[in-house]
Amino acid sequence: MTHLLHLDASARPGLAGKDAHGSHSRHLSQRFVSQWRARRPQDSVTYRDIGQNPPSFVDHDWIASAFTPQERQEPWMTDALAESNQLVDELIAADVLVIGTPLYNFGMPAALKAWIDQVVRLGRTVGIDESRLPDDPYLPMLEDRPRHAVILTARGGIGFGPGGEMAHMNHLEPNLVTALNFIGVTRIHQIAIEGQETGGEVLAASVAQALRQVDVLVGEVQGALGSNLQPVFTQHASAAAPAPAS
Repeated sequence: MTHLLHLDASARPGLAGKDAHGSHSRHLSQRFVSQWRARRPQDSVTYRDIGQNPPSFVDHDWIASAFTPQERQEPWMTDALAESNQLVDELIAADVLVIGTPLYNFGMPAALKAWIDQVVRLGRTVGIDESRLPDDPYLPMLEDRPRHAVILTARGGIGFGPGGEMAHMNHLEPNLVTALNFIGVTRIHQIAIEGQETGGEVLAASVAQALRQVDVLVGEVQGALGSNLQPVFTQHASAAAPAPAS
């Protein structure tokens, strides 16, 4: 049985096309998960709405606790890392990570960055081999088995995808890919909606294309997990001033 971890990071709680001012990224992530479950109802899903219930920001107590060996941690340190441990456990248990997120001001929402900071953890998701100092001592701990990440994004503007005029200003997907690769999640797939600021036919065409790509991607990832043919990276472009999208 395959297990999915589904995250939504949009500040908007509703779904585009259904609710007033609804979220396009939530629409994509719900579509992916619902299509997955329709084809594989035996699979399980853990859902976290980090857009509505953001993880805690890393603070002094977190840092002091995370960098203290477990055998030397004091009780308050265990408490300081309780939320992080739960989030890490959820990620480790997942075979497929599904992230629905908007592009906010050239990067990821603060809630998603908080989640990343909670799960990139020394000794939990990344290790250090001191014999490899100083060059590259980091050991990604989540490469113990094939895991896929599906990044489903919505952008207000146009041309933020690879090769686009605004691609150099998009620090959302590149940041996520870097962080996930660092901990060992390297089988990454991306689909994006663009043109929310433009609206009209441009947005409608981008939404329709992205939804079709989601349906195809569900089959591709299910097939890869079933056959152990693991694509390292796939990018699905969806045509269509970086104000917040959803």
